Amino acid sequence: MKKIEARKVYKEKRMELTEAARSKLDDLLLIQFQTISLPHIRHLLSFWPIEENNEPNTHLFEDYLAFRNPAMKLLYPKSDFEKTDMEAIEVDADTPFHKNAYNLHEPMTGIVMDAGAIDMVFVPLLIFDKKGYRVGYGKGFYDKYLKQCRTNCLKIGFCYFDAIDEIDDRHNFDVPLNLCITPQKVYVF
Repeated sequence: MKKIEARKVYKEKRMELTEAARSKLDDLLLIQFQTISLPHIRHLLSFWPIEENNEPNTHLFEDYLAFRNPAMKLLYPKSDFEKTDMEAIEVDADTPFHKNAYNLHEPMTGIVMDAGAIDMVFVPLLIFDKKGYRVGYGKGFYDKYLKQCRTNCLKIGFCYFDAIDEIDDRHNFDVPLNLCITPQKVYVF
């Protein structure tokens, strides 16, 4: 399946999910996530789920990791749409966020963290394939950023749907996930 088709099909499938169905799926995602043996996480780059896109509730997974790793630093992306890149900003309970024109909640203040210090990244996606490649929203921000991270940085996706066989039009700059969590299974790549 080509990215443009996968993006259309899985955006539609996600939009068909009711709030109650998404809540149940989020709980199942969390249960699957809790089955993974994870190393100690010092720095987690997450993202604020876009409610209008019916994205999985990443706050649940952040809270679980924070409970397991009380000293963990939570980071959120801040995007530069002119340069099509992003940086990771350390946040806490007092960090002010604003919602930009793309419905992304971004930190307004905070310390920029070097990509090389990040242990785990929650990577947004619409769907993924059996080799760990994902279809995002098409801007390439995350693939560009993930190339700056350490090779042992865990790249994890959360998806309400099972993997498709293959994304036919992958690019050489696409960065695969290490794991993708679905309500029924943990995919390891």
